[in-house]
Amino acid sequence: MKGDPYVSLARSAIEAWVREGRRIQPPPDLPPELLSRRAGAFVSLKKHGVLRGCIGTYLPTEENLAQEIIENAIRAATEDPRFPPVRPEELPELSLTVDVLSPPEPCTEDDLDPKRYGVIVEKGWRRGLLLPDLPGVSTVEEQLRIAKMKAGLSPHEPCKLYRFTVERHTEK
Repeated sequence: MKGDPYVSLARSAIEAWVREGRRIQPPPDLPPELLSRRAGAFVSLKKHGVLRGCIGTYLPTEENLAQEIIENAIRAATEDPRFPPVRPEELPELSLTVDVLSPPEPCTEDDLDPKRYGVIVEKGWRRGLLLPDLPGVSTVEEQLRIAKMKAGLSPHEPCKLYRFTVERHTEK
């Protein structure tokens, strides 16, 4: 695997699925932490700098981080409801980011910093998540407004807040 192994794994998973309908297995040359660690992960796809798909999990759902990345990469390419599934001819135009999430911790609005922390808003079964350090999101108010909108909550509706950090892996 060349480049960042997290991103290379996501790209391999997307390419095998989009081209062949095949789900890859984690290759044997992965760094050991991908096979031993469990964490939530988001895979984001951009085409010419514009979002093309983003799906992830904030808590681990698979047996290891490698499987988490494979599943979320395939889902980001094929199941993001905002976009049609990625077509084979688009693959060379995509750039990928893999964000590995820390476990969410309860917080208050004062504990947030949109450059450093992602946020989860929660009220009953409704939940919205926004990753940290996103272009155009520079205030806590903006971060919460977007996360609440994703959760279907009104801007001033009270809710539980959680924050998390990410370990961001990008293509070079």
